[in-house]
Amino acid sequence: MSAAPLESVPFSELLRQPVETTDRLTRARALRLRRRDAADLVLMSADRAEAEAEVIDVTARLLAGVARRDAGLLREVLPTALPWVRFLPAADIDAMVDEFVATTEAAAAIGNTAPVSQLLIEWRHTAEIHADPDLHRALTSRPLGDFGPVPRPIDQ
Repeated sequence: MSAAPLESVPFSELLRQPVETTDRLTRARALRLRRRDAADLVLMSADRAEAEAEVIDVTARLLAGVARRDAGLLREVLPTALPWVRFLPAADIDAMVDEFVATTEAAAAIGNTAPVSQLLIEWRHTAEIHADPDLHRALTSRPLGDFGPVPRPIDQ
């Protein structure tokens, strides 16, 4: 199940017609404000944002409770939600479940889902490495060692 696509409008429309544009929120969950030279923004009502944050918080707490009671159940259903976990070795799946539950619970507590998103990106990349035998061999066949100190980046 994926989220419904957001209604999309140019950012300039909000600037030119703020009342008409924000009135669209009565019909849409949120508006994606497309910008040319920067990341798009999402506009939604504060009530909607608070409701979604509450759902995320409750879901995270339920997930953590289920995992504490029966981690095997979460491990069993994870491939349904994230099919790429099938490429991970069993020990990595266990580690991912533990890390996912802890990170989700902590992220919900601070109201910021970015750490969960980053965790999923990292584990998906790990699964991609395990799925490609040549890449896996290249990355694991020899120890990388220490390449020495890294110079401080130059501020620009």
